Amino acid sequence: MERAHAISASAGESQWIPESEVTLLAPLLNPGKILCVGHNYKGHIGIGREELPEYPNLFSKTTNTITSPGRPILIPKVTAQVDYEAELMVVIGTTARQVSEGEAQAYIAGYTIFNDVSARDYQKRTSQWLLGKSFDTFGPMGPALVTVEEIPDPPCLDLELTVNSVPKQRANTRDLIFSIPFLVSYLSAVMTLEPGDVIATGTPAKLPEVATPQRFLEAGDLVRITIEKLGTLENPVAMEVVGN
Repeated sequence: MERAHAISASAGESQWIPESEVTLLAPLLNPGKILCVGHNYKGHIGIGREELPEYPNLFSKTTNTITSPGRPILIPKVTAQVDYEAELMVVIGTTARQVSEGEAQAYIAGYTIFNDVSARDYQKRTSQWLLGKSFDTFGPMGPALVTVEEIPDPPCLDLELTVNSVPKQRANTRDLIFSIPFLVSYLSAVMTLEPGDVIATGTPAKLPEVATPQRFLEAGDLVRITIEKLGTLENPVAMEVVGN
């Protein structure tokens, strides 16, 4: 980080590349593990539930879901219920095994924005969520990996998701039920977390004024997620076209 800061400070104007001249990719195109937490915001703990969960509700997504900023979220022909979920994502920086909550921060490289796109009809077919979460392009990530030096501990960051500029989700990460240090510790007690593994920390409830009737994503939509200090992740929505 010291070298990066020194190079940035000494670079002349001719050495900078305008963002308009580059194509940003997801910060991690092939993470080893995509670990996700469901129902992890106060006010979004699951239908019919009144008490906070005792343990985190964990599931995985597959790496084929990862797509980059500006790239389309593709709606497969087999589903008509594609939904959005704005999330703060933790990126592991150092191998972690059985670490305590107090140690957890030292194992985090930084944070990014994640959209846990879901096919709700597939998700609800069984008690297991994996299939409905793992269609191609169902994991937009970016636009950057922001290192822990730039983010307060614990993160208390405003989050907002809009579809076609209409606010759909708005929250602050202080409302997470299970904290980031807890999640790193809890997961590392079960599995070794490797550099480049990611943890999607959960999504807040939809705003009441847009929750009912539910409107799923359609071709032509534009989904924009903004998280304080992390930037904005923007992805258009299109129908998937599969060649012969």
